[in-house]
Amino acid sequence: MDQERTEIQDLGEFGLIEYLTRNIEIQNASTVLGVGDDAAVIDHFGKQTVISTDMLVEGIHFDLMYTPLKHLGYKSVVVNISDIYAMNATPTQITISIAFSNRFSLEALNDFYEGVYAACEKYGVDLIGGDTSNSQKGFVISVTAIGEVTPDQFVKRSTAEKGDLLCVTGDLGAAYLGLTLLEREKKIYLESPGVKPDLEEQTYIIGRQLKPEARKDIIEFLHEQDIMPTAMMDVSDGLSSEILHIAKQSNLGVVLYEDKIPISQESKEIALKFGLDPTACALSGGEDYELLFTMKQQDYDKIVLNEQISVIGYMADITEGAHIHTKGGNKFKLVAQGWNAFQQ
Repeated sequence: MDQERTEIQDLGEFGLIEYLTRNIEIQNASTVLGVGDDAAVIDHFGKQTVISTDMLVEGIHFDLMYTPLKHLGYKSVVVNISDIYAMNATPTQITISIAFSNRFSLEALNDFYEGVYAACEKYGVDLIGGDTSNSQKGFVISVTAIGEVTPDQFVKRSTAEKGDLLCVTGDLGAAYLGLTLLEREKKIYLESPGVKPDLEEQTYIIGRQLKPEARKDIIEFLHEQDIMPTAMMDVSDGLSSEILHIAKQSNLGVVLYEDKIPISQESKEIALKFGLDPTACALSGGEDYELLFTMKQQDYDKIVLNEQISVIGYMADITEGAHIHTKGGNKFKLVAQGWNAFQQ
């Protein structure tokens, strides 16, 4: 039986916003006034405010052929609040704006917002506003995330120091491999529509692509252990390009060890199955939304017990350049080959 379809034009813009935001529950004291007025009001009670904006465009950042709208709503929130955590801050509010063509029904948008609200609830974030518009084709999403941080406790990319340890959370390359698998199955499907996608055993890498998580747990751990990263950013465009950002902005060199880069067993196996090098997937893949940070060597003993944090190298003098030491004992210049939206 076909699912019921409600045309957006039947509601009008205000009716649509009212419908999509009808069940919002405010979670943060700093949200003084949310959706429903000309503007939202927030008061961070003496904290500093951190703001980040991201745009996701159909056909560039996502493909609705294999991306469920609920997952897309969830991911739209997560990729933004990941940037707030990367500043050592706590996300508190988001605004979300969407533009969509008439191929999207009310039920489709409702699925998308279900994902948005699921992420808001998980991360304790309030949706406080946004906008909706028609687009000639496709789906465009813009999210602004707002967070708070104790004055001067935010962490930049440019403040690493020589001798600092280079650390990364979780494991890398899985999101890229998930995308590779989904693209492969899409191609097979388009060529032979009768063939069912073979995704059964690959839930981990597909989940990392379609439903990533932000590292709230790591920021909480660092606070609990009284560890102040000297520089930090999230891994959205691939490990190598992010490391080079920190090195360049901190005016330093960097030494990275290939055998220290965390890659899951599932990722290694699927990479080899695809004829890909797991290290290359980790260095250039992107969309892992892990945290890359530098810290003082004396804090090493505090992180050693956290299995989610790997020390992968250290910051060196700028004259040393940026290099990766391979498992085979070779030394290569580290190059940025990360994902670039402008080279599609």
